Amino acid sequence: MTQRERIEPAAGRVCRVRALLLFGDTERSAALRHEIPLAIMDPLLFAEVDGRRVVLTSNLERERVTRALPDAELLDYFAFGLKELFTSGMSWHEAHREAVARAVREIGIDEAIVPGDFPLALGDRLRADGIALIVDDDAVEFRRRAKAGVELEGIRAAQRAAEAGMSAARALLARAHPGGDGYLHRDGERLLAEDVRAALRGACAEYGAPCPPDVIVSSPLSGYGHDPGSGPLPSGRPIVIDLWPRHEASACWADMTRTFVVGEPAPQHAAPIAERERLVRTALEQAKAAIRPGITGRELYDQTCDLFESAGYLTQRTATREGEIEGFQFSLGHGVGIEVHESPGLGLAGRDALVAGDVLAIEPGLSDSRVGQVRFEDLVLVTEHGCETLTRFPYDLAPPT
Repeated sequence: MTQRERIEPAAGRVCRVRALLLFGDTERSAALRHEIPLAIMDPLLFAEVDGRRVVLTSNLERERVTRALPDAELLDYFAFGLKELFTSGMSWHEAHREAVARAVREIGIDEAIVPGDFPLALGDRLRADGIALIVDDDAVEFRRRAKAGVELEGIRAAQRAAEAGMSAARALLARAHPGGDGYLHRDGERLLAEDVRAALRGACAEYGAPCPPDVIVSSPLSGYGHDPGSGPLPSGRPIVIDLWPRHEASACWADMTRTFVVGEPAPQHAAPIAERERLVRTALEQAKAAIRPGITGRELYDQTCDLFESAGYLTQRTATREGEIEGFQFSLGHGVGIEVHESPGLGLAGRDALVAGDVLAIEPGLSDSRVGQVRFEDLVLVTEHGCETLTRFPYDLAPPT
C-alpha cells in the first residue's frame, strides 16, 4: 500500500500510515475477496505494509492462497500458538484474536488502516497492544474501484447471464395475453410475478451466475423500491424487471433493469407511459454521454434531476413529503463489482470523482402510483475518455411476439 498522509485533528501533526489490515472470510468481505480472489469460508488476516503482503491462515488454505498470491508471505495460525491457546481453555474466538495479535506484532505493524466493518473485538485486542487502528472506508474501497482482470471478466460474465435472464422473462411475457379481468394470462392461468422470477433465475443459473430470490418483478399492483413484487401481473401497464446475478467463480455481480408493457394501455395511461419512456431513455443516454473520469456521481445525478424537474416531475431534491414515491425518488445508480451496491455512489452523497475502471449501474426511472414505473438500467465501464456500455439488450416496452 502506498504511503498515505493523515492529519491528526488534535495535534495538527502529519504522519504516515503505511499498513492495511483486513480480517474475516472472503465469502462475506468484499475487501478481502478483492485482495485474495478465492472463496475461503474461514477467517483469515490480510496485511499489507509498504507493498509487502502477508496472509495469516490455516494449513488448509496454504496451497490455494499460494497459487492465487505467489508473492505473498503466508503465516500459519499454529505458528502463533493457536493449538496451545485452544488447549489452555480459551474459546475459539479468543484464541484466534490472540493469534492474530501475535502475528500483527511479528509483522511489525504499529499503525494501520482498517475498514469500518473491521471486527470490534479484534480491534479492541490490537489496541490493547498499542496498535493504532484508523478507520478509513474510502481508502479500503478505493483499492477495488478500478476493475480489471478476473473481476472485470466476472462482471462481463454476470452481465451475459443477466441478459439471458431478461430474455427468458421477456419470452414468458411475450407468450402471455391480456385477459378480460385486466391481468395477463398464460395457459389458462394468470401469469404471476413468481412465474417470471423463476424463469429468469433459471436462465441466469445456467450461465453460472445465479440470482438471489428477491430479484424484482414489480408492477403498479405489487412492489416498489426493493420489494420484489408478487402475484398477478397487469395487462397494459408497466412491469419492471430488475435482476442482479452473481458470477459464482469470481463473486462479481451485474445489474440491469428493463420495463415491459403487454397489451394496449388504457387511454388514460398510454400518454403518461410514453412520456416517461421518452424521458427515462433520454436521461439514460444523457448520463452515459457525460460519464468520464473526474466527473462526480452527484454531478451525473443532478443532470438527471434537472431533466426530470424541467419536465414537471418531483425528484429526491425537490420532494418535501416524507416517503414520497412519485417521480424520481432514488439515486441515479451505484458502483458494481464484488458487491452489487458499492462505491462510487451516484446520488445526493455522490462526492467521489469517477475513475477509469469504475463499473457503474445507471438506472434512471420515473414512478407514478396510478400508472406505474418506467425504469431502464445499463451497466457501463468507465474508460479513459468516456464509457463502454456492457449491457446489450433492447429497451422496447412491448416484448416481441
